[in-house]
Amino acid sequence: MGNENKHEQPLVSFQVITDTHVREQADHIHNRHLESALEDIATYSHGSSGIMHVGDVTDRGLPQEYQELRRILQAQGDSLPPIRYTLGNHDIGAILWGDPPLNLTTMTQHEVGEVLGHSENMGQREAQDIEKPQESISVEELWQKRLNDFTATTGMSGSYHDHWINGYHYIFLGTEQPHPKDCDMSVAQLQWLEMKLSEQALPEQPIFVFLHQPLMDTVAGSMKEQGWYGVNQDAALKAVLSRYPQVILFSGHTHWQLEAQRTMYEGKGQMPTMFNASSVAYLWTDEDEHLEGSESLQVDVYGDRVVVKGRDHVTGSWIEGTEYTVHYPVKVNGGT
Repeated sequence: MGNENKHEQPLVSFQVITDTHVREQADHIHNRHLESALEDIATYSHGSSGIMHVGDVTDRGLPQEYQELRRILQAQGDSLPPIRYTLGNHDIGAILWGDPPLNLTTMTQHEVGEVLGHSENMGQREAQDIEKPQESISVEELWQKRLNDFTATTGMSGSYHDHWINGYHYIFLGTEQPHPKDCDMSVAQLQWLEMKLSEQALPEQPIFVFLHQPLMDTVAGSMKEQGWYGVNQDAALKAVLSRYPQVILFSGHTHWQLEAQRTMYEGKGQMPTMFNASSVAYLWTDEDEHLEGSESLQVDVYGDRVVVKGRDHVTGSWIEGTEYTVHYPVKVNGGT
């Protein structure tokens, strides 16, 4: 490409963050990492279409954690573009990870209400029946409670939603069960996705999709032997996505550092291109080890390509060797 492209301005830009795992302690390393990441993003996100969060916003979906999230966001004032959120397993799972882990499905409605901070809102009937032995909460009731807490803080309309922003389509997918780790999608969501992908779809225009758990054998951490893939409808979702190779899918969940292998999965015209968005809270390595750090992605959209590059929020610098270009229109079926 000629040197004139060095000064070419992107048509739109946005940021992709994931796995912030906000905790209730204000000085927790996860919270400090999120504060630093947002301060860093504010320095280069002017005119951005938004920050897209790929899930595990909180560590356990507790009211104190959402309160901390609000505090951190409010501290940034109006320095940030709008944030849109994907549902993560830590936000809505039936297990509250800890030592020991708490299984909410074994508790009564009242006990779950106390843990999740709803006890002051208990219905009158329930308050009268409090002395009577109660059955465990149903999965449906638990799911609704968890989802309501997520949507109340994030402003999202549900576990899946879409947005047209500055002429580009952003589609967010999410689990519909309080599974501790995996994503479980309904047939209705898959049909909705098919309908949304077809909306004003053009081969030369990218469609951006966000899903917390990666598809199996695609990006870093999602290899079968690594065990961090996690969509129960893996084959069905791949079948839908394969019809739209112009999609770019961003996932989180694995925490794999951007310096690892397979940050980008090339769809080669038969599947979408996919990116692992790393993590703001802490990182994971190809050696299967925890690493302290905080990373995210910057996405710049040009007329004929999308450029994705990695950012280190601890050093406030771009990560060497983590710049990827996806060309448009996508060549279908591996054509040259």
